[in-house]
Amino acid sequence: MWPSVLRMDVIVIVTLVIVVALVFDFTNGFHDTANAMATSVATGALKPRTAVIISAVLNVVGAFLSTEVAKTVSQGIIREGQDGIHISPTMIFAGLVGAVLWNLATWYVGLPSSSTHALFGGLIGASIIGAGLNSISWATVVSKVVLPALLSPLIAAVIALVATYLAYVLTKNATTHGAATGFRHGQTISASLVSLAHGTNDAQKTMGVITLTLIAANYQAAGTGPALWVILACGLAIGLGTYMGGWRIMQTVGKKISDVQSPQGFAAETSSAATILISSHLGFALSTTHVTSGAVVGSGLGKKLADVHWSVVGRIVAAWVITLPAAAVVGALATWLASTSAFGLVLVAVLALAAGLTFYVLAKRKPVSHEDITADAAGPTEQPEPQPTGAAN
Repeated sequence: MWPSVLRMDVIVIVTLVIVVALVFDFTNGFHDTANAMATSVATGALKPRTAVIISAVLNVVGAFLSTEVAKTVSQGIIREGQDGIHISPTMIFAGLVGAVLWNLATWYVGLPSSSTHALFGGLIGASIIGAGLNSISWATVVSKVVLPALLSPLIAAVIALVATYLAYVLTKNATTHGAATGFRHGQTISASLVSLAHGTNDAQKTMGVITLTLIAANYQAAGTGPALWVILACGLAIGLGTYMGGWRIMQTVGKKISDVQSPQGFAAETSSAATILISSHLGFALSTTHVTSGAVVGSGLGKKLADVHWSVVGRIVAAWVITLPAAAVVGALATWLASTSAFGLVLVAVLALAAGLTFYVLAKRKPVSHEDITADAAGPTEQPEPQPTGAAN
């Protein structure tokens, strides 16, 4: 039996969930803009506004290319029983609140945390409080969420390291200016591929959440994929968020992890795109943030005398570790409060809105713009003919 709050008109709650889901998708867009474009902007390969326009368009296109990840969210993580799916729209709403607030918090401090794990953490916390431990398919969580989270940044880092090493080997006899120009042109393509890949993976997670809500409310049959209008709405929401430009996180990924030059940027973006596209095809709901950050570290290690700022990497990894449980706690608390009464549901919505506005106001006091990223972007004067090495610092 659903909580007493669900005596309200179900369609009102479903509509609220869809709106919050699209808000999450929007925050996912500007939170993850750095995944695709940080290195290209940092090296000067693309101008900031050009980069976000390309990324936004390709995110929308990518949303239509596959629905495997959406099915993982809507059909795999939340267990179905004899009485149907073990989660209600109210619980999904509460889980989304946890995800959105974590996205805003990490965006404010400039940490490239995982929107994916914020979403899953919020849903898991909400489901445990609202429907019990058995409502979660833990095998799916481990195989399609946890393992990809552990392996994907390592795989992307190794590929980027090798690609960076080869890039410097193959161009060691080329002129410094000519090689840099060539790699910058290549980055236009590789960064575009990352944006396309991001749309095939991250946009689908919100599709899965909305589809899960419609199934839980008996507006859609169990086992079915996202409707066309859901795909379109989610693609547009993440595209719009991407266009807004997540400059805070882009500054961290593009300049603070390692001082990325154009050959490294090309290698990092290519390895990220390959990893994400393959994972999307297999239905793995991985974190594109984990992948791109790992690739940037790998590209830094693939160049002689590369400077990987391990203190920054440590902060990022710490954020990765606590993202899922932190969002789960918020989702659980929101579920507990929202399930008490209609007043509880309204109170959760008001508190979430107030918290979101607080982060926005704080961010306005300490703004970060595209100028902070391009101020020391690499120009035509790259370091003269660096010699490759496979050794890390």
